[in-house]
Amino acid sequence: MANQELDQLRNEVEALNLKILELINKRGQLVQKIGKIKETQGVNRYDPVREREMLNLIKEHHDGPFETSTIEHLFKEIFKAALELQEDDHRKALLVSRKKKPEDTIVDVKGVKIGDGTPKFVFGPCSVESYEQVAEVAKSVKAKGLKLLRGGAYKPRTSPYDFQGLGLEGLKILKQIADEFDLAVISEIVTPADLEKAVEYIDVIQIGARNMQNFELLKMAGSIQKPILLKRGLAATIEEFINAAEYIMSRGNGQIILCERGIRTYERATRNTLDITAVPILKQETHLPVFVDVTHSTGRRDLLLPAAKAALAIGADGVMAEVHPDPAVALSDSAQQMDLKQFDAFYKEIQSALPARI
Repeated sequence: MANQELDQLRNEVEALNLKILELINKRGQLVQKIGKIKETQGVNRYDPVREREMLNLIKEHHDGPFETSTIEHLFKEIFKAALELQEDDHRKALLVSRKKKPEDTIVDVKGVKIGDGTPKFVFGPCSVESYEQVAEVAKSVKAKGLKLLRGGAYKPRTSPYDFQGLGLEGLKILKQIADEFDLAVISEIVTPADLEKAVEYIDVIQIGARNMQNFELLKMAGSIQKPILLKRGLAATIEEFINAAEYIMSRGNGQIILCERGIRTYERATRNTLDITAVPILKQETHLPVFVDVTHSTGRRDLLLPAAKAALAIGADGVMAEVHPDPAVALSDSAQQMDLKQFDAFYKEIQSALPARI
């Protein structure tokens, strides 16, 4: 008789388990709908006031046998799971999301396929200082069979008294070099007003770390049909970085290269702290190619090579580093740029390390 009663009680518990499961899933579906409405309204998904009101209502109607604290803990876990469900829906909806587009995006820069599984390299001076200076570096880049050259024409600097770049004249030098050496050039643009002029002179628009959340610049970059190299901000989370890319893609430009360039931490041994694990996370979360800027992340010539090897080993689609004919007289970032002999040695060593990745 006791066994029959036990079986009956167990059956009732199992039936209640299924009922609870049904209700939790139904609640989840309602929460998903709420999340979509909030997203269209631009409202924050997490509302602590609303959560507290729901918990208070639950506690008012609770009459045991569980402790009130136990019930509160259980419902907090349900609320947390629901919020995660909304966030997962948000990630799936992003145009840059791997869930939205499972296959890799390949960015074509004058025939160079970035993101096709073969590592690519971008080298060049921090700042465009003169035709002769850029031409020397371009000659070395060309001799290695490479096609991508970087150089700063507009330089957002920490101090207003530091060299700010040659501006439009710098873009014209880059264009001249690109035509003469058959290279593709990458340069940073810092204001939306300069984008229209820039597309005439350069092949890839770089949006630097300090402008990663310059939303008007991101929107304008999304409205042009030119590849964009987007650098992670100094203190940006990966989620913020991904959403910055979404700003560009939401305006119609899907030719985006993400670039990890180190983040600001308490560590002073390097210029920034290279978040090397950001590479596989970005590759998993998005379908966009990912570069690593080893110059700005380390700020040290002696760390460029190991940082580049680490970047390629962990799955980066490419590496960016700075080269100057005579770093000692460079107008910006002199301590972190390679000279031409160091560049030769760096690239030779990187080439010898590539088969290990494959």
